[in-house]
Amino acid sequence: MTTFAAKTLVSQEYKALPPEVLKAKIARKKSEWGKKLVILMHHYQRKEIVPFGDHLGDSFGLSQKAAAEVEARHIVFCGVHFMAESADILARPEQHVYLPNPYAGCPMADMAQIEDVFFAWDEISRLVPADEITPVSYMNSAAVLKAFCGKNGGIVCTSSNVTKAFNWALSQRPKIFFFPDENLGLNAARMLKYDPADIIVWDFKKERGGNTPEQIKKARLILWKGYCHVHTNFRPEHIEEMRTRHPGVKIVVHPECIPEVVEKADAFGSTNFIVNYVKEQPPGSVIAIGTELNLVSRLADEHPDKKILDLSGQTCPICVNMFRTTLADLAFTLDCLGEVNEIIVEEDIKKDALLALNRMLEFLK
Repeated sequence: MTTFAAKTLVSQEYKALPPEVLKAKIARKKSEWGKKLVILMHHYQRKEIVPFGDHLGDSFGLSQKAAAEVEARHIVFCGVHFMAESADILARPEQHVYLPNPYAGCPMADMAQIEDVFFAWDEISRLVPADEITPVSYMNSAAVLKAFCGKNGGIVCTSSNVTKAFNWALSQRPKIFFFPDENLGLNAARMLKYDPADIIVWDFKKERGGNTPEQIKKARLILWKGYCHVHTNFRPEHIEEMRTRHPGVKIVVHPECIPEVVEKADAFGSTNFIVNYVKEQPPGSVIAIGTELNLVSRLADEHPDKKILDLSGQTCPICVNMFRTTLADLAFTLDCLGEVNEIIVEEDIKKDALLALNRMLEFLK
């Protein structure tokens, strides 16, 4: 399991401080620690926090960068829980990882509780030998689920390499069990031209996941019923309305969106893909983006020569968990470094999770 250091909550004193004071505290601590401290900043963080990041990007890439920082001893991850776990899994023994707000979780990752996964695995194994199934976990998952995949000959993937992961998994065994994002799995299956008849969705709340024994035996791809509450905000009608209002608009979305949205978009890809897509469009472009609102807003600020719009209009696709991390959280964590908000993945889980991550690094280049 994962544990936190004893103190985990930001003090009321810090919450009451004005932003400029908090920013000065953060800057001072960054200066004091120098290269012994690295702050990782996910793309979806609040605008006022982003400038304090030493690295800005997607979760896995950030974890890799931190582990490669030779002098870094303290890694502060401004993101959500599974990201800090991944950083601790990849970190060197002398490095410590912190999550400034311990309540910053991921609802999609939480949809695949390990007890439910174990139960599903047992149910399926009564109908299909377990050695015919490769478990594949999306990076957006708990360390225990990554460890489950590692222990059972499986692999971890990102939204950028999910199709490669599926191909690798099928080269090992005839069936794939993919967690926890149904939509990412469906979009990968569409790119790989899967027959829909070979795909089933596993609803952990239902007996046999809501499937018949025959469907389970026949399925080549079993998708866990999970989703990102931000990306499922986007609907096909948003795209249609955007094209009507802005002829010539370019629409780019994340593959955690439902397949009907991905099919209608001009492009789709990971958060880094979206950032680069916007950069590459010529001045004067109108770009509608289907992803988290903090990133869309920041991209609009960074590219004043382009008109950048939120695809959904008024539905406000904000990741409230990413939004939890404040200047006060970061300042408090830095002032109490080594005493608060440390993420520690137990060694046995870390070992098995690392197996799955290393398979990704080895086979999905």
